[in-house]
Amino acid sequence: MNDTSAAADTSSHAAGAVDPSAVDPTAPRLPWPSLLVLGGSTFTMVTAEMLPTAVLPQMTAGLGVDEVRTGLLVSIWAAVVVIGSIPLVRLTRRFPRRAVIAWSLVALAASSALTAIAPAYEFVVGARVLGALAVGLLWATTNAHTADLVADRALARAIAVVLGGATLGMVLGTPIANLVAQAIGWRAAFGALAALTLVAAALVATVVRRGPRDASTDAAPSRVAPSPETSAVRPAMRPVLALIALVALVLVGHYGAYTYITRLVEDPAAALPGGMGTMLLVFGLASAAGVVVAGRYGELTGRALVVSAIATGASVAALAVVDVHAVVGTAVVIAWGVASGALPPLAQTMILRLAGPEGRDLASALIPVVFNLGIAIGAGAAAGLVGLVGVGAVPFAGAAVIGASAVGLGFAVRGPRRTATRAPRTGRSASVDP
Repeated sequence: MNDTSAAADTSSHAAGAVDPSAVDPTAPRLPWPSLLVLGGSTFTMVTAEMLPTAVLPQMTAGLGVDEVRTGLLVSIWAAVVVIGSIPLVRLTRRFPRRAVIAWSLVALAASSALTAIAPAYEFVVGARVLGALAVGLLWATTNAHTADLVADRALARAIAVVLGGATLGMVLGTPIANLVAQAIGWRAAFGALAALTLVAAALVATVVRRGPRDASTDAAPSRVAPSPETSAVRPAMRPVLALIALVALVLVGHYGAYTYITRLVEDPAAALPGGMGTMLLVFGLASAAGVVVAGRYGELTGRALVVSAIATGASVAALAVVDVHAVVGTAVVIAWGVASGALPPLAQTMILRLAGPEGRDLASALIPVVFNLGIAIGAGAAAGLVGLVGVGAVPFAGAAVIGASAVGLGFAVRGPRRTATRAPRTGRSASVDP
């Protein structure tokens, strides 16, 4: 893989010109080994989070509880991430980020191993709390460290690479865990994940580059010299918080609809070979494609985020007509997957870009909080709506929430986008090799 590629200038894309980074030796380079290892870490993080849903029947029987209590393990996980992320980031803010990531992965591996040998449900709950605390810190620290490793105009591509691992966790990690649980048992699935996570921790410690803060004896963020691009777009934290709130609303609408995807697309799914399993795979692959698309926007992240939100809202609204024909239904699911898959990397890129080095710790800590809140609130609100008026109302309500958020995002990113346009086109953020 060629590490000299970079996000092309907008005018070059429009004209179909050659990517300038192919011939410009000063273009920002991606640290591919570091990003791929960090992407592998996010794969283990998402797989760990969703593993109880993948092995639900086997785990329920093995622990001697009902499916509701097993399902609560995912909800408890999300709640702990929301509560614990910011305090943990504050406690560890003076430690090298690479070390924090590696040791947090060790804690996540311990959580999976303890779950694998758990004698009772209560023991599993304790192990899951440990894992959720580790993952909350991991998301925050991984986001911040990724931003430290690349120049500002390469940030969108770097975030997309790292989040590609998280997408694969949903598309491949949970199905593979389900197969392992059926063949060997649910404890074996958790044990295998523990081993894989330890490998990820070792790779982070040995392969991932140190960032500017890691190389400094004083870990204060103010000691990190920002790049020209980052300095040009770094405002106070108030716009960052406004952007985060608007992204949260988009996620509420999206996850509210996704909670009932099996109900909303059951008719077109029935016409596909493999039924709903195939339709969910189609959505997952489309989401992965959305992550790839998001990485191509570089300096246009703000505009791309608004387009992604609008497309997500339109796709959710179109779920109301998927019963017209199987082809229509499948096309809507694909469009929804691509649009919503692009949202996380674009949102994270924009948040980190606005925050800049000095606000990156807080912004990075808020990212997992807002995503987990979006999931929890969206699912809860959709459940209440379905109980009142039925599942048919979910697409319209979700689209309305997303549409209103997209309008707000349009205003929120206008100022930063204009500033970024005036920013210098050269330079790299500081990074230090181990």
